[in-house]
Amino acid sequence: MKAIAVRPGRPNSVHLADLPKPRVEDVPGGRGVLVRVLKVGVDATDREINDALYGNAPPGFDFLVLGHESFGIVEAIGPAVRHVRPGDYVTCTVRRPGTSIYDRIGRSDITSEEIYYERGINLLHGFLTEYYVDDAEFVVKMPVGLKHLHVLAEPMSCAAKAVQQAFEAQRRLQVWDPKLAFVTGAGQIGLLSTLILRLRGLEVFTFARGAAPCLKSEIVSALGATYVSTKEKSLRDIVAAAGKPDLIIEATGSSAVAFESMEILGHNGVEVWTSITGGQRRVEVPSDNVNINWVLGNKLLLGSVNANRRHFEIGISDLALGEVTYPGVIERILTNPVSGITNFNEMMRLLVEDKDALKVYVDVAEG
Repeated sequence: MKAIAVRPGRPNSVHLADLPKPRVEDVPGGRGVLVRVLKVGVDATDREINDALYGNAPPGFDFLVLGHESFGIVEAIGPAVRHVRPGDYVTCTVRRPGTSIYDRIGRSDITSEEIYYERGINLLHGFLTEYYVDDAEFVVKMPVGLKHLHVLAEPMSCAAKAVQQAFEAQRRLQVWDPKLAFVTGAGQIGLLSTLILRLRGLEVFTFARGAAPCLKSEIVSALGATYVSTKEKSLRDIVAAAGKPDLIIEATGSSAVAFESMEILGHNGVEVWTSITGGQRRVEVPSDNVNINWVLGNKLLLGSVNANRRHFEIGISDLALGEVTYPGVIERILTNPVSGITNFNEMMRLLVEDKDALKVYVDVAEG
């Protein structure tokens, strides 16, 4: 079967590879789930792996199959599988457990090991192929009524985890009732975080570079949030008008914005960094001011990466609630379909060249 792969360590090595079709029996204990891939989302992670910034091939291979945002239909299951059956639509978690205590309790998303295993990212093949098989533990059922949102399940799980972890951490305060949130960045994680925060009743300002009107501003406004172009107003301008935020979700991929936003967080607030900033950029930070204000203000900074099964389930529930609360809005994130698994050059072109491509995904098969 065909797959879109790269040779890790070699820039611009994306190519079409061949793999044998997997079988349910490949997973021991009767826990195998065979999935026919329908759609796979791609993002900056896939672009950066093709740029040879990170990523490693599985043992025994000189290539890594890309794609960590999956959507497919179950074709066969092992005798021990109970929660899905053939014909069900499913997505799949990305990270797989190692041997740390966190991995052993189902929290591979916060493993303490330096070496991690992620499908399509590091040491495990991804989903940009015709079929995959996985342990039932990592296969998550999607309602048929959400099939039109398909590949958004994985980024939604990351946004859901970021918000859930903020609220979980703030239990340290015993009473935490946030009213105002800033979301920096209006890519898929930023927009989905905006959705989640609006569903929880917060006033939300979502920041991005582009001037309104644009697709991002239209989506933000349709979610009942306020879009702010940083070309027109700064974080401090909005603080002056609306006050300091109780919660910041940082999703720009810019270390400069990540540190700048630390300067405007409110007392007892929490900031969540979700974006990865590659490169060697340096910025000047008013460290004394940040230090004293964070200590005296009881502020919290946390990083959030990846997601486990529970976060996928929370995210899918929020997608469902978002569909009935803001009908037709979420689907607008899905901007750029690519027809067929052989069209990998167009997939990479969109990721590299098209700055308006909000969500690129590959239509692998009909279903």
